[in-house]
Amino acid sequence: RTTKVNAEHFQAFASMNHSGLAESGVYLSVDYKSLWKPNRKQRTKLHTGFDNEVLVLKMFPGITESTVEHILSKENLKGVVLETYGSGNAPNAAWFLDLLKEKIKKGLRVVNVTQCIGGSVTMGQYETSIGLKKIGVVSGKDITTEAAISKLMYLLGKDLSPKVFKTIYETSLRGEMS
Repeated sequence: RTTKVNAEHFQAFASMNHSGLAESGVYLSVDYKSLWKPNRKQRTKLHTGFDNEVLVLKMFPGITESTVEHILSKENLKGVVLETYGSGNAPNAAWFLDLLKEKIKKGLRVVNVTQCIGGSVTMGQYETSIGLKKIGVVSGKDITTEAAISKLMYLLGKDLSPKVFKTIYETSLRGEMS
């Protein structure tokens, strides 16, 4: 839930979509009610099957078809975190949606997260995200890019069907999204 917002100051991390879990100063103050509580009856399980054949594709004004095509042609690519504008908006040009649709049909998992440090993706809120929703892009809701890439690698290591992948991805597993 936290992202680094400053490269030079000690208070370099911020959590825009969730209150702080702890504050460190002279004393350590912890908000125990907000901490994730494990099921003590279950044994702790170490998950090691991560798949790191992923990348982050950040949208920018003027992004070209050849750029997106080149990035998505990475050998063995299995997942993409698509960093979009505002609440999940991206180019709605036919070439862009067709490229993503073709890759998704071939098994690529694409997750939509916002470039903003606060707020959430709401797929279908604006016309520029309706196309993404229709072709099967998964909503990252208010997950940070850092958590999104980790969750993507974790779930890709599970070899899930697209439907199950979407359901699990859009569900908070450890408090990474609201």
